[in-house]
Amino acid sequence: MNPVQRIETFGQAVWLDHYDHGLLAGPLARHIADDGLKGLTSNPTILATALTPLFERSEVRRRAREMSSAKSLYETLALSELRAAADQFRALFERSHGWHGWVSLEVDPRLAYDTRATVGEAARLFNELARPNVFIKVPATREGVAAISQLTERGVNVNVTLLFGIPRYLEVANAYMSGLERRAAKGLSLDGIRSVASFFLSRIDSLVDPELSNIAERGGSRAGIAQQLVGSVALASAKLAYAEYRALCAGQRWGALHARGARPQWLLWGSTGTKNPDYDELKYVEALIGPDTINTLPPQTLDAYRQRGNPAARLEEAVERARIMFEQLPQVGIDIDQLAARLETEGVEKFQKPFNELLRRLEGMLAAA
Repeated sequence: MNPVQRIETFGQAVWLDHYDHGLLAGPLARHIADDGLKGLTSNPTILATALTPLFERSEVRRRAREMSSAKSLYETLALSELRAAADQFRALFERSHGWHGWVSLEVDPRLAYDTRATVGEAARLFNELARPNVFIKVPATREGVAAISQLTERGVNVNVTLLFGIPRYLEVANAYMSGLERRAAKGLSLDGIRSVASFFLSRIDSLVDPELSNIAERGGSRAGIAQQLVGSVALASAKLAYAEYRALCAGQRWGALHARGARPQWLLWGSTGTKNPDYDELKYVEALIGPDTINTLPPQTLDAYRQRGNPAARLEEAVERARIMFEQLPQVGIDIDQLAARLETEGVEKFQKPFNELLRRLEGMLAAA
């Protein structure tokens, strides 16, 4: 077993944080067989890049003449691509009884602050994908949290994205359980419903580190503590979120749902490619291996881990140190909840921009057609 494969012996699933059409011709099947890949996730940025080369194909241009809008063409292409990817994971999905073999498609990021529209589009996309091993990605905005509960009640599998803070994670976890509870109260089955909660890690350090470094450079009584916290906040956030997950799973509320056949909402580590060139490229992989979790790796991080990864169960190490770090953040003037809210807003904007650019490109195709 190579290092990527060995991660699964510690209860963690590895997903690919990437998609392009070329994966379907063989590379995806090889990743599943050789790396033990358990899933794949996409987002508006990834799909904008992945779909662009398809626009030059004559069959796509012919299809454009039948479309009423740029978004209709986008959805037609995205649904077709991700159905094909889900089909490549289908054998794994069946073999693992639904624990593995998942593919994710995100709702229109322009709906991030509209609960009703998010619910309607997510339910529609889920039905149109027509595959049991698909997640619909919903951002963890306040409006998204309400949508998560409603979608879970409807039996839609939800991948909760753009999570940056512990308080919002707890809202998401409770939304998932509330949806399951309402579904159970109607006498509906909980079997087969899945959800994951995706923490975006490197973005946390990218925002917090410069502020901590500035505090350290100014000197004074807070400088030493601030310097020690540089590069540590994202990992501490993940470890504390996992501690909250374990506490929820040990509680009576979850116990009652588990007895009805419910499956837990696993934590997923996203944005795991390092953005700071001074950090080891495996920083957000090695430290966060543990059961009932998923790590989504971009291709370059996956390749690096295959070459020199050293998997071990480290997720529950140094949790008390992580708690102390979070107590120290306000002492040095860092409001981590405020920064998490800023990251959420920026995250939505970062998805909206490539999506809007993609639609403008498709509108040009429609006009030409």
